[in-house]
Amino acid sequence: MGLFNRKNNTESAAAVATLPVDPALAALTGDYTIDPAHSSIGFTVRHAMVTNVRGTFAEHEGKLQLNGAEPAASSAAIDVKIASIDTGIADRDGHLRSADFFDADAFPLMSFRSTEAAHLGGDKYRVKGDLTIKDVTKPLAIDLEFNGTATDVYGNERVGFEGSAEILRSDWGLTWNAALETGGVMVSDKVKLNFDISAIKNAA
Repeated sequence: MGLFNRKNNTESAAAVATLPVDPALAALTGDYTIDPAHSSIGFTVRHAMVTNVRGTFAEHEGKLQLNGAEPAASSAAIDVKIASIDTGIADRDGHLRSADFFDADAFPLMSFRSTEAAHLGGDKYRVKGDLTIKDVTKPLAIDLEFNGTATDVYGNERVGFEGSAEILRSDWGLTWNAALETGGVMVSDKVKLNFDISAIKNAA
């Protein structure tokens, strides 16, 4: 079932506009709030050229607007609190919050605002938008998989997505590094972002 699927039809625009909407898809239409207790936004980055460091941002919030009748009108907005970064090592987390990296005191939020979405086939999608870190805004494409819908034990209607994207942190001004005696650098420029999102439909 496609959230952002566009029909490729050679009929006139007027005829396309009258095509029936998939009831299951139309039922998803509405505003959703991301549930941070059941969602995860994190990253993976190569350390010292030989291993990966993984981290998450514990505090984040966001909203989805899903439009089943006109899926291309769907949108997403997410804000992440930089100070909530957690890699499991307090000293490392403090360094990441410092001016060497995110400068969390001066730039407390990382944000994403979608601008478009495309269906890649099956339950796979690509959502494009603007990622802002340290007041630098650059385009970002996120590959997502739609995990379906469910009504939880409290009667909440939920949708789920998981996905990833790769960025070069230097594009957003995160340039700190240290050279290794054996060659290479301490922290890779390439970072993988990971998203596991559960969102609850707002009451009408």
